[in-house]
Amino acid sequence: MTTKAAFSPDQWQAVLEGPPSAGMIVATAARGGMIRESIAMSKAYVEARSQHGESELLDEIIAAKPAIDHTKFRSAGELRDNGLENIRAAARLLDSKATAEETDGYRRFVLELANKVAAAHREEGSGVSPGEAKAIEEIATALSTTSS
Repeated sequence: MTTKAAFSPDQWQAVLEGPPSAGMIVATAARGGMIRESIAMSKAYVEARSQHGESELLDEIIAAKPAIDHTKFRSAGELRDNGLENIRAAARLLDSKATAEETDGYRRFVLELANKVAAAHREEGSGVSPGEAKAIEEIATALSTTSS
């Protein structure tokens, strides 16, 4: 089992930033609903915590408070580009240090979080706007997987 101890502090920070980066990418992909989407991100962590014990690595990740300093970005595009790079970096780190099962669990968690954020606010007459759907596809690509 892989744990936080397998990572340097900077590497661990990159792994922790992946899920909230995905949530922020989706939340800024369409106008409105930021409060509902932030709540959905928090609920995704709470729900994942209820499945405690399936993966020690994921347990350590979801035990941390999700945080990302969105104020350091000048635009939603800059936040998206930086967030996608965070997600790619985290996926590469996990590929090199974690088991395939742990890496898959992380990828599933990030995509589930992104989908929950997208569904939190009805936009453009549907549950998920085209911009949010595109953001989820970009996140899936950054994770080197396909969305479901």
